[in-house]
Amino acid sequence: MVHLNCLPPSFEPRVSDHMPQIIDMIKQIVDNGYAYRVESDVFFSVEKFPDYGQLSGRKLDDNRAGERVAVDSRKRNPADFALWKSAKEGEPFWESPWGPGRPGWHIECSAMSTAYLGHAFDIHGGGMDLVFPHHENEIAQSCAACKQSNISYWIHNGFVTVDSEKMSKSLGNFFTIRQVIDLYHPLALRLFLMGTHYRSPINYSDVLLESASERIFYIYQTLHDCENVLSQHDKGLQDSIPPDTLNVINKFHNDFLASVSDDLHTPVVLAALSDPLKTINDLLHTRKGKKQTMRMESVAALEKIIRNVLSVLGLMPTSYSEALQQLREMALKRAKLTEDQILQKIEERTEARKNKDYEKSDAIRKDLAVVGIALMDSPNGTSWRPAIPLPLQEQQVAAT
Repeated sequence: MVHLNCLPPSFEPRVSDHMPQIIDMIKQIVDNGYAYRVESDVFFSVEKFPDYGQLSGRKLDDNRAGERVAVDSRKRNPADFALWKSAKEGEPFWESPWGPGRPGWHIECSAMSTAYLGHAFDIHGGGMDLVFPHHENEIAQSCAACKQSNISYWIHNGFVTVDSEKMSKSLGNFFTIRQVIDLYHPLALRLFLMGTHYRSPINYSDVLLESASERIFYIYQTLHDCENVLSQHDKGLQDSIPPDTLNVINKFHNDFLASVSDDLHTPVVLAALSDPLKTINDLLHTRKGKKQTMRMESVAALEKIIRNVLSVLGLMPTSYSEALQQLREMALKRAKLTEDQILQKIEERTEARKNKDYEKSDAIRKDLAVVGIALMDSPNGTSWRPAIPLPLQEQQVAAT
């Protein structure tokens, strides 16, 4: 999570440390008339809570008992759910007013969130599969314990699919973040994840991750070029910038605010990065751009707004040069090549071009492109950068 630039939680509570709060909340629900005891178990009575189904849109008649667990004939309604379960042999248990046992599946979340955030708070997260029954039951029991209980925003994320199939251990298409970031930069993975709206399912595939990796290399390379040029012109920059640059900055800023305000629509923000990045590259590398008045002022202002947005998105590396080096190293690992081997290929290709052996020159370029290494020729010589491997590029074209 640290590698992915995720902020640490303020609290990471354990259920076993909050048994008094859980038991107190169940007692409150019982006292308020929303739950009943059967032997040493306590069940929530959904019929006593008229708003049951408000989150999922389900009606009580729609709920089919027994889909996840066996139906308990002692319940007044098959949809009633356990707040406290009596102890079973071999399971951990705690003492309670109803006898030894343990909390039901849902009550721990209500009790612990109340302990740290209060009865009403802004954001509650979770996967789409938790909307019903888990979050629906959480709302019911929290409101039964305290009428002021309220969540302002429910944030439910979509599933990860692999090559359009749901990721699962049973299908054998299951892997961990650690396995992914062994081959791809963590911030390339973060960019990939943010490229789909969080509520939508996201399809994981090598081509999409390669694409994200190439994109983040381009972003950091552009900003690294900015840094290098600005370090030579850090004095004497004016406060104003040309109208054309100001228009690009204002449009990007407005697109950013509108998109993140629209249910965190990160894919639109990432797409909006294209214009300011292109403007920077034009100013740095094209003949026309180099002639622009107040060129350095424009570059500095564009770099600043992009840096600010990347910081908000958690996509800002410790340093551009370090991130670029890491991206190169991971590209080499995926290509199963060393940098010395690539430099040797570049030398062979340069020699072939000198000898007008263009067939050999093209073959070397293509061999490297197949494994995700792109060669770039310039007046200063040939350099290399990570790229989407050629077979995956062809696969992308075929798919579209």
